[in-house]
Amino acid sequence: MSIETLAASDTPFMGGNIHACPLRGHSTSFQLVDELGNGKPYAGLPYEVTDYEDTVYKGKLDAAGFGKVDNHFCGPVLLKLSQPYSGREKTYSFLCERPNYPLPITELQVRAEKTRFFNKTGIRTQENPAKDLADPGAYYQIEVSELVKHAAHLPPLAFRSDPPNMVVHTLMRQPAKTRTFTIQNPGAPDGGMSAVVSPMDTAMVELGFAPPLPKPKGIALLPNKHHVLEVRPMRALRPMLSTGNEFCALNLYQLALMSTLSYTDFGQDPNTQPVETNSVAFPLQPSSGNWFGHALPQFDELWQVDATQTAKHYPLYEEVPYSKRLEVVPFDPQLYPEVNAPELGDQQENPTKLHFLDDRNQANNTDTQAFIIHHDGLILVSVRGTSEIGPDAWLDADAHQVPFEEGDGKVHNGFYRAAKVAYAFVVKYLDKFFSGQKVVVTGHSLGGAVALILSEMLRRDKRFTPDILLYTYGAPRAADSTFLEGAKPLIHHRIVNHNDPVPSVPSTWMNTPSNRLPSYATHGVVLALQPAGGLAFFIGGIINFMGDPYGHHGQLRHFMPVDFDDGRRSSILWEPGCSTINDHGCAEELRQINGLPKRDSFLRQLIDNGHHSMVSSYIPACWASLRRWQEAQELKRSLVTLNEYEWISGALKSIDEQLRDLNRRIEGNPTGHRNHQQNIQETETLKKEREKIAQTQARLFALHRQTVTEAEVYGSYADQPEWVQDSLLRWRAHPENTAKEQLAMIPPDPEDHEAAIAAITGGFAPGAPYHLDIDSIV
Repeated sequence: MSIETLAASDTPFMGGNIHACPLRGHSTSFQLVDELGNGKPYAGLPYEVTDYEDTVYKGKLDAAGFGKVDNHFCGPVLLKLSQPYSGREKTYSFLCERPNYPLPITELQVRAEKTRFFNKTGIRTQENPAKDLADPGAYYQIEVSELVKHAAHLPPLAFRSDPPNMVVHTLMRQPAKTRTFTIQNPGAPDGGMSAVVSPMDTAMVELGFAPPLPKPKGIALLPNKHHVLEVRPMRALRPMLSTGNEFCALNLYQLALMSTLSYTDFGQDPNTQPVETNSVAFPLQPSSGNWFGHALPQFDELWQVDATQTAKHYPLYEEVPYSKRLEVVPFDPQLYPEVNAPELGDQQENPTKLHFLDDRNQANNTDTQAFIIHHDGLILVSVRGTSEIGPDAWLDADAHQVPFEEGDGKVHNGFYRAAKVAYAFVVKYLDKFFSGQKVVVTGHSLGGAVALILSEMLRRDKRFTPDILLYTYGAPRAADSTFLEGAKPLIHHRIVNHNDPVPSVPSTWMNTPSNRLPSYATHGVVLALQPAGGLAFFIGGIINFMGDPYGHHGQLRHFMPVDFDDGRRSSILWEPGCSTINDHGCAEELRQINGLPKRDSFLRQLIDNGHHSMVSSYIPACWASLRRWQEAQELKRSLVTLNEYEWISGALKSIDEQLRDLNRRIEGNPTGHRNHQQNIQETETLKKEREKIAQTQARLFALHRQTVTEAEVYGSYADQPEWVQDSLLRWRAHPENTAKEQLAMIPPDPEDHEAAIAAITGGFAPGAPYHLDIDSIV
């Protein structure tokens, strides 16, 4: 064996003329800082450094967040800060100790949650003053998940321009190839702390006869360098939702978005049962899983709640510590083997199974879909409306009244069946995560009816006695008057768009026979092929004059259209039958009829089915109402703008002048038979238009004197004005939210037969496949 003299570049690592043991004598330093360059938030944190020879060095960061390891073996070192949280803050103590899915929160995480972003948008800064303190190539932008042992409950990594040097990380020996070393094997009875991997095990991995060994946790640092580690603040975005029972414009808009989001999938990858991987992700956009399990925890502002949506409608977001976000529970078979292990099969829990209800693949399915999510002060339940013509159609059409088993009265059988499925799903979640939070339930269309029955079932459940707040949009009638009387304590804000046909059904007299399939099968085909003609045939086959009439529950708020003489149209939210309206002696047209304001004929409502759409109608109307109420509150003026009031008054004056001129022409030429019929027709047209504008003016006059308070706009946030302003600054940074109050928010009137069908079917061309919202016509 020949011995050669070492090259000069190798002498710092070797001794003499032969290959010797690695040398000590190397030093590595590091400093943890926030995005402002301040290391104080991380002062005193315990750290652990492992060198290339698996020697462990422990210490604590000093008052400036600085740490150093001296005299370690040559090569890179691995830094970890996995000290479990041991403080007394109730938020973190509860999460660490809760009976289901206790979280492995660390001291580092809690410190990071108390820091703030340099940029309000959460984009990583390039202006950190501490950057200049690092040696070349030793400034890293890192996240808590890269420094701790368990990361399933932490957010996905955000984009950064200065990530850790992964090449250095790969230099850390996975397992040493020449000796036995210790790793954790979670499957072992003792947690695997005594399990070892031998050189033979390593060889089996390299030959492909065994799965890969776990990658080392931590951030790899270069030897003999000073590193600056900028820790990303652990802040999340959370849609603002008032927990007050009183109606507020904030919840009107926010819950319209959440109701629409219920139509999406949960978006989990992999989407299997059981999940056989060690982790899951939520890449699908839009999806409720992506919203709450990926984007908002990562501080990304989302606006799309429907795949067809093109107009941007951002929720109002509040910035909160990560642990106060709307939580998607972690999935980690190693940390939670009793519920996440693949061996559990269909009994395995994973985020989709816990947060998302979709019973389409179950026996006796009701095609019910919903999602549930929570934080420490609120649990949100959103129930999907009609989506598929097959199963949803039968639910909608099954108007047979059945006893409400949890209380008094009778309810719509189809809606009740779906509510029972949703109830079992929600109760399972409450068993795990209910700790006295406000329960907010919302739904659109069929989902609104199901949400009503579900909410009353929950309200009567003595195991939880939850405080429930319900918002529904375009919901059909769901129960008889006895049920409605018993459900009076339930707080329910019911939103109806003008000419939305769905709240008109089931008719007050409808009570279909329970054995409905033979006639429905025929009539459903007719309806799908020829909607307008099939409608009467369909309804005619299900009439039954038995049972207590169907009625509506909750406090109605109605989007009132206001037509201007220049062709524009606005929509004002009002309350039929409220004292403001009644005190001004409005006409019969303003009064509620069967729980609804008097509107156009049912056929006209059917043609205007676009008024039932969340994306094209309810969401824009709710956005416009929020903007209107915000401006009214900030400027201390009424809900009706002066321009609107003047436009209507001007239109009325113009019509009066035309009528007077026409009457003068008729009186001046009493024998002019040639134009007599034309004059009569024009006079009648003008009279009808005058009546329409006069009715609108009566409504406007009542609203013109009404002002709003901050509580009516922001609900329970009204006592936190600075918090509201911070959220408004973020919201108004999007130009869409500073536009002038929307006027044209109602779908255009169809001009021909094909356009009418397109309106009924949601905009699809005749002959093309479409989903018909059956609950809008039954």
